[in-house]
Amino acid sequence: MPENEHRNCLLCGDLNPRSLGLRFEPHGDDGVRAEFQGHEDLQGYDGILHGGIIASLLDSAMTHCLFHRKVRAVTGDLQIRYKHSIPCNSTVDVQAKLVESHPPLHRLKARILMGRKTMARGEARFMEIDKKAAP
Repeated sequence: MPENEHRNCLLCGDLNPRSLGLRFEPHGDDGVRAEFQGHEDLQGYDGILHGGIIASLLDSAMTHCLFHRKVRAVTGDLQIRYKHSIPCNSTVDVQAKLVESHPPLHRLKARILMGRKTMARGEARFMEIDKKAAP
């Protein structure tokens, strides 16, 4: 399973002592979700979660959506729409779903919710990678 190759990941790696500790679970028919608790170490502007962290959360969710389908792929392009600032100490729900799959290309969408409010959303295309070609 691809998650086993991801154990040192900054976002979800169980072997990385600095990992943010994301744990994704199936959500709906073709998606995943994880709860994320922010903290002050991840702020950009005072009290606001850094935009790069937000982008990373969305990207990680989409990657795990593919992992749950046993697909090993890398991000080809990623578009983010920041709708509202996220307070750095907030608990948010990170969700992703598969939109379209034409191997080796896959298109996914993700969003970050606080309650029912969409704080950010992303869309990406992923390209499958050959296990033998990777380091």
